[in-house]
Amino acid sequence: MENYKKEFIEFMIDCNVLKFGDFVTKSGRKTPFFVNTGFYRTGAQLRQLGKYYAKAIESAFGLDFDVLFGPAYKGIPLTVAATMAISEEYGKDIRYCSNRKEVKDHGDKGILLGSPIEDGDKIVIIEDVTTAGTSIQETLPIIKAQGDVNPMGLVVSVDRMERGQGTKSALKEIEEKYGLKTTAIVTMAEVVEHLYNKEYKGKVIIDDTLKAAIDAYYQQYGAQ
Repeated sequence: MENYKKEFIEFMIDCNVLKFGDFVTKSGRKTPFFVNTGFYRTGAQLRQLGKYYAKAIESAFGLDFDVLFGPAYKGIPLTVAATMAISEEYGKDIRYCSNRKEVKDHGDKGILLGSPIEDGDKIVIIEDVTTAGTSIQETLPIIKAQGDVNPMGLVVSVDRMERGQGTKSALKEIEEKYGLKTTAIVTMAEVVEHLYNKEYKGKVIIDDTLKAAIDAYYQQYGAQ
């Protein structure tokens, strides 16, 4: 596993974004782990998060694209942080764009915030965590309505590796349904690999009991 992935896992723990315990997902699944990106709350955290996203984007898609699009609302700070990091780390100036939930009819009019989307633009979409793919279903029509554009792919922070609408993972379903390449900074398998029975800051995060609970969860909800 690449070092930046290990660092990102520890970064999520430090920011209280990755938690272990008893949780219920939006879809009603009882889960022993939870990812809440709302806990990235400071400028320093967003700056570092942007660098992890930039690395994942460069690794999966290269830098031959024009616009990084983040669906409102959580995608808005992600696009800003990641495009700044791409500029700082790779010297490539990527435009950022997000949608508004409501169309603005005065001043900076329209549905988009940030850069306009133009004919011929290659676009990568950035999100926090995707489980059911509903955000992509809403986002793609907005992007495609702007002109003759090329949505290249989707990057998320964590691939939960569980079933979406069918038996495959949500990311795999998105790939097959929309023809988008998908990637994540880390997968939950990588999280478990890095933390299982290993100390981090004097504490074992995933012990045998928690590992058994995670395994049981994936037996029930894991993607095939």
